[in-house]
Amino acid sequence: MEISFYKYQGTGNDFVMIDDRSEVFPDADLPLVQQLCDRKFGIGADGLILIRNKEGFDFEMVYFNADGSQSMCGNGARCAVAFSNFLGIVDEQASFLAIDGPHHAKIKDGIISLGMGEVKSISNMGQDFFVNTGSPHHVRFVENVDKYPVVEIGSEIRYSAAYEPKGTNVNFVTPLSSDQIHVRTYERGVENETLSCGTGVTACALVYGYQNSLNEVSIKTQGGNLKVKFTAASDGSFKNIKLIGPAERVFEGKWKSIHQ
Repeated sequence: MEISFYKYQGTGNDFVMIDDRSEVFPDADLPLVQQLCDRKFGIGADGLILIRNKEGFDFEMVYFNADGSQSMCGNGARCAVAFSNFLGIVDEQASFLAIDGPHHAKIKDGIISLGMGEVKSISNMGQDFFVNTGSPHHVRFVENVDKYPVVEIGSEIRYSAAYEPKGTNVNFVTPLSSDQIHVRTYERGVENETLSCGTGVTACALVYGYQNSLNEVSIKTQGGNLKVKFTAASDGSFKNIKLIGPAERVFEGKWKSIHQ
């Protein structure tokens, strides 16, 4: 089987992108997804994205984590918009369907402004927080995130009894200024730290913004800079959430298994 693919990255969060409007990719073949994402034995990526036709939308984004599980992915969605623009499916605006529902995005000068789903509330988890931004996120503020054991502590929280059976993503946050934070993320489905996580930085921005009466937060990640804008409602919910940042095409190629 030969598969044409493209590689995209959004602030270091990287994805195998496949134009599957003809729907020939066997997405039920999870070992194939895992193999393509494997950094030693495949192409290597944090996730795999299929672009498909969907009535009523410009396209559908079908997203897989590196382990074959499915969830919403903010950086992946920004890359999907950029890829669809490259394919000629969309121009300066996009309307598409993801696993958590419809999304709208705008493209300008290589920057993707992605409309995220509404968030109903922020939950307290002891001294930490929990936010579902299309994917579940545990948020912890720490003194120096640069030196924090993200993988060790992140794994403990991800597999803790509080989040059984599906687990959670885990984010560690250090404020850098009145409107900027530094975020590092242990990502469920990758089972490691990723250089950036779109739904994760969105969750962290909502918590920090709510605490400090902000409607815009800048985020530093290990892979680059992002921005989140939102409107906080009086009932504790959040609307008009925008995840803003770059998405870049890295290379393209063809994959063909030598094991038939």
